[in-house]
Amino acid sequence: MRKFYQLTRAERVQALVDAGLLSTADAHLLLADAPLPQATAEHLTENQIGQFPLPMGLVRGLRVNGLTHDVALVGEEPSVVAAANNGARMARAGGGVTVQVPPHRVAAEVVFADLAEPEAAVRLIEAQVADIKAAAAAAHPSIVRRGGGLQAVHVQQRQQFVKVTLVVDPQQAMGANIVNTIAERVGRLLGSWLHQPPLISILSNYSDDAVIATVAIPVNAVATRHADGATVARLIARTSDFAMIDIDRATTNNKGVMNGIAAATIALGNDYRAVEAGAHAYAARSGRYLPLTQWRVADDTLHGKIAVPLQLGVVGGAVGALHRAGLAQRLAGIKTVADAQALLAALGLVQNLAAVRALVGPGIQAGHMHLQAGAWP
Repeated sequence: MRKFYQLTRAERVQALVDAGLLSTADAHLLLADAPLPQATAEHLTENQIGQFPLPMGLVRGLRVNGLTHDVALVGEEPSVVAAANNGARMARAGGGVTVQVPPHRVAAEVVFADLAEPEAAVRLIEAQVADIKAAAAAAHPSIVRRGGGLQAVHVQQRQQFVKVTLVVDPQQAMGANIVNTIAERVGRLLGSWLHQPPLISILSNYSDDAVIATVAIPVNAVATRHADGATVARLIARTSDFAMIDIDRATTNNKGVMNGIAAATIALGNDYRAVEAGAHAYAARSGRYLPLTQWRVADDTLHGKIAVPLQLGVVGGAVGALHRAGLAQRLAGIKTVADAQALLAALGLVQNLAAVRALVGPGIQAGHMHLQAGAWP
């Protein structure tokens, strides 16, 4: 029986239909290769002059929290998809990836500069939280009706600045437009109290609420043709140790992690720039840039962990405008933001596993250049 990657494209799509992962309409959408409707393309960019297609690949059998998922990746590098599939295969040997997802929250900053009495401003704002929440609710009543909205207000003086952090629950949206609308309304209110407009009122793409994914794999599952599993696992762990003390390695490690996460973010119609910025900022939260993943060996088991914030949404924005984004959601079984966050964190972890295993084994170029060469006619 031929493996999935050995099938023709049409046969792959039909296999997904037969498995109940795609509808017949989804299959037609994938095989039609139709560009975006002109009106959609005009809506999604400025000064539109054309469209730029990228291929959509598939990670099969990514097991997360006891369920198996197929995750679409959009990008130009075949080795990313191959590595993610290889990592997912190795993770299944340990029962898959376990993920813990924090509540979905997005923060905004309302900042005032050079106030005459900053300490008094802090006290005033802290005393008026109820009025701030009322203004936020009025700014976006629909999100309040859905059970979301402004959850917390934090005020602090930072040198000559006063910063008001608004923590918003955007429900199943990524939340950029919701949070910016709330921030600007609150900024005008605070400005009326402080008798000057805010310097900025905008969301932050930083979050220290990380999604945590872990995996425990028997060392024999990471063996290569040239080295036994115990040796490979030890080398993976030592490479992880080196990334903790070397920024050059940590940066490349994290780029590899984001290979899969960014490609899946694009497939889901989300803002991959925001996800990238948040991940790299989180990696530097201690004042040193550190790897997002860690690997260690204990009791003949390779243990891996990733901690990464993921600002995602499953409604709103480009998600609704891009039909293939909805298709990618359905294919992966994603219904909530938490589903998307869990899958992408797991994907980043197994992507890293495959990359580091290749690095300490035959080398990155062995598989990478083979696939790159095969990508060209």
